[in-house]
Amino acid sequence: MASMYSKWKRFTFPFITLSIALLFLVTNYLFFTINYTRHLQDEFQNMTAYLKTLRNREWFEVVSQNIIEDEKINIGVVNMDRVRDEIHLRARKHVATYVKNPEWYEVVAREFRDETFNIGLVNVDGITDKIQIQTKAKMVNVHFDRADEGIQWADLAPERIDENSTCPNIPMPRFEDYRELDVIVARCGDGGLRDVFRLQVNLVVANLLVRSGRKDNQPVFAVFVGSCDPLWEIFRCDDLLWNEGNSWVYKPELTRIQKLVLMPFGPCQFVPPFSHSGEDLWRRLNHITSQNNHHHPPQREAYVTVLHTSEDYVCGAIVLAQSIIQSNSTKDLILLADDNISPQSITALRAAGWKTKRIQRIRSPYSQKNTYNEWNYSKLRIWQLTQYQKLIFIDADLIINRNFDKFFIYPQLTAAGNYQRHFFNSGLMLVEPSRCAFKTLMKKMMVVESYNGGDQGFLNEMFAWWHRLPAQLNYLKVFVDPKDRLHWIHKDVFAVHYTGLKPWKCFEERDCNWDVAEFHRYASNSAHKMWWKVYRSMPKNLRTYCSLDRYRVKNGTSPPKGHLVVNKGL
Repeated sequence: MASMYSKWKRFTFPFITLSIALLFLVTNYLFFTINYTRHLQDEFQNMTAYLKTLRNREWFEVVSQNIIEDEKINIGVVNMDRVRDEIHLRARKHVATYVKNPEWYEVVAREFRDETFNIGLVNVDGITDKIQIQTKAKMVNVHFDRADEGIQWADLAPERIDENSTCPNIPMPRFEDYRELDVIVARCGDGGLRDVFRLQVNLVVANLLVRSGRKDNQPVFAVFVGSCDPLWEIFRCDDLLWNEGNSWVYKPELTRIQKLVLMPFGPCQFVPPFSHSGEDLWRRLNHITSQNNHHHPPQREAYVTVLHTSEDYVCGAIVLAQSIIQSNSTKDLILLADDNISPQSITALRAAGWKTKRIQRIRSPYSQKNTYNEWNYSKLRIWQLTQYQKLIFIDADLIINRNFDKFFIYPQLTAAGNYQRHFFNSGLMLVEPSRCAFKTLMKKMMVVESYNGGDQGFLNEMFAWWHRLPAQLNYLKVFVDPKDRLHWIHKDVFAVHYTGLKPWKCFEERDCNWDVAEFHRYASNSAHKMWWKVYRSMPKNLRTYCSLDRYRVKNGTSPPKGHLVVNKGL
């Protein structure tokens, strides 16, 4: 028994000793592991803080992940300094692979291929951070003072102006400080349709393109970023090179931009040469046009009118064509007509000088049924005449007294003001045909409301920035001054717009608007005689058509049913 106890005692002593040693090792292992884990956490925190100080974290994350996948560095056992060194090594070697530039930048860079190009930044923050490590682009911030916040859109488009009127000051950059720019990148803010700062940014970009761009006929590009759409009155959809989301890249036609920047800042001032300082600008406009015609074929231009729904305006269109021809115009005459215009009337219109084209009429979505403007959106069809670079649209209730051809020099959209409010009158306007512009108008007409239910209200919303002709180029035959009883219109006006009852519905001797009290404001014997003078000079076959009794309102009697509800041209 004693012998067994002695053997057991000899066996348990080393076991206890071994257990104590093992416990010591485990304790030390746990102590070391906990402390090393804390050390690693501190290292990771330091690394995280370090990465946050870097300008572009995205590509560092990509590189770091790549390092881990390659198993070149075991982050669990290697000091973070080696991670840092490896990141910088790979970043320097493969920077182009890991940097993701904005897509608009890639679009522009492809245009320049391997060439270095210069970017001007207008009202843009943070763009340099995104493309700073690309060596192809050299960037400069364009500095300018923001327009006074007290300037409202109504100041840029007042109801009435004269030849001495001027526009508010809209600050521009010092263009001599910015030379040989290839790309202008701009953000116009979050303003609405009639936001003054939005207009200012667009005008700064347009001016930089023609004043600070390269002078060796190299293309220049305009890039807009942000939620604010570019001003399509300046940057046409035809010049759009690329668009995705809130980014647009344009390759503008510079001759057109050159003319645009010579225009006043808005309809607060007449187009040259009709303003007090417009003679020099007028010469410059003509110089640009002649230079362009020297290097390119002359632009195709035409006068255009539209007839739809009824034949009430057929006679007016015949006399309009004759008045343009009598002014010695060299432009084409185009007439768009829907199927409500009879073949006999089409024959007469062609004899008068019109080239006719059939169209399908377009209903005005915000007009009431059976009103004069129910189908006035048919006028939008003129933007489909893309065989012409410019058109002057003229309603069929106008006549031309003096040659109008020189006014094709103006850009879209040029028109005279309406007799009230700050809108333009769409009865005579210069436009630039475009398929994409037509598609845009057709798309927008369902969501953009017209103030008068017709085309005029809609077009004033779509072309909020326009160029103002003086009243003598579209003289509205409407008289609002109660002291003016003569209603005289001087014979030197370029065009007369016959609002109210039309001359072909009256006898020659007297304007029948005098015979209806509510139409007195549209009456003018002097204007009436102008129309009949053109009529009397027409070939007899055309006069015979126009003299049909269905167009007449007898003196002292009421107009035929429906004639009181007429397009007043307002």
